Amino acid sequence: MNRETSETRPKLVSFSGIDGAGKSTQIDTLGTRLREAGLRVGLIVFWDDVAMLIRFRAFTSHALFKGDKGVGTPDKPLERRDKNVRSWYMTPLRLFLYFLDAASLTFVVAKARRSDAHVVIFDRYLYDELANLSQKDRIARAYIRLLLKLVPSPDVAFLLDADPVQARARKPEYPLEFLQTIRAAYLALSCQVSPMKVISPLSPDDVSRQVMEEMSRKFAR
Repeated sequence: MNRETSETRPKLVSFSGIDGAGKSTQIDTLGTRLREAGLRVGLIVFWDDVAMLIRFRAFTSHALFKGDKGVGTPDKPLERRDKNVRSWYMTPLRLFLYFLDAASLTFVVAKARRSDAHVVIFDRYLYDELANLSQKDRIARAYIRLLLKLVPSPDVAFLLDADPVQARARKPEYPLEFLQTIRAAYLALSCQVSPMKVISPLSPDDVSRQVMEEMSRKFAR
């Protein structure tokens, strides 16, 4: 790829983090500011535009595991039963589904690179699935390394760190213990992902400021 193409192609930015970390807020804020600056912005939602076999996943969550549907709010807490289910048979199933998602993401990224947008924002990325695999398992670690090599990296990947207690208060869907475990997995994964920028738990305005500072630093041109 020549220099001109590299500089003019859309920049890919992803947001990851535990449920309730504030991803949607920061994605909306960043998109608004970029549009106000006269840039064309695209949005790709992982669970809508990338993930495969969505109906099957919904069936296992609701019909088999009896998980609640919808999005949890402080006034209406839910008990989701999907990625927090740790039965032995879920591991090989996740490995299969995550591989399908990785292949799908590769095609989606290629398409995004050809779009006329200046910036394409990903609401979650493959990282959000890989964080659900145990870093203590040798096979899982090897699998994570494999998919990280196969899937193209965004130009910058934001990991919004969050206090699990506060995150669950904002979006009560999963047990606190699970959120604590998955948060640690995200932080461990961030050490393996070179473009990942970890933003500490802060107020929404302070997080937004750090996001814009990183955007300015990465895409000064």
